[in-house]
Amino acid sequence: MNQFLGAMPIWAIFTMCFHIQNPKIETQSNLVEAKKAIAASNQIYFQAFVKNDPAIFINRYADDCLIMPPNMEPLHGAAGARQFFKMAYEQFGLRDGKFITTAVYGDGKTFVTEEGLWQSFDAKHRLFDNGKFLVLWKKTVKGWKMFRDSFSSNRPRK
Repeated sequence: MNQFLGAMPIWAIFTMCFHIQNPKIETQSNLVEAKKAIAASNQIYFQAFVKNDPAIFINRYADDCLIMPPNMEPLHGAAGARQFFKMAYEQFGLRDGKFITTAVYGDGKTFVTEEGLWQSFDAKHRLFDNGKFLVLWKKTVKGWKMFRDSFSSNRPRK
């Protein structure tokens, strides 16, 4: 019995060290998973405009999303995403684009923040706007989805 109690502190120290390092490994693994999911979603995002298919666009967002465009009120949920898609397609002539992710922050468990740049192209594939964005991504039962989307143009207002 004394031998077991004497070994107890060593076992406890070993267990503590393992648990202290394990969250870092788990966090890195979760963040890698989140980054891959974000990259995959970003590859699909502008296909919605190429194909004029709002369902592709809406599916990038969480059900309880909030899109926060510059100079207008926030847009909520799937209805807000549909409204934004329609506005971007019909009023601004968005037909394609590109995201350039510059950083992804967080532990990758429930939320991560993506920082980056974007470009918007018209039907003739001419760049007509560009800017920066912050997206708070949320891990849902459907995978990683945009939960809060905020962006602004780098171009002066007309």
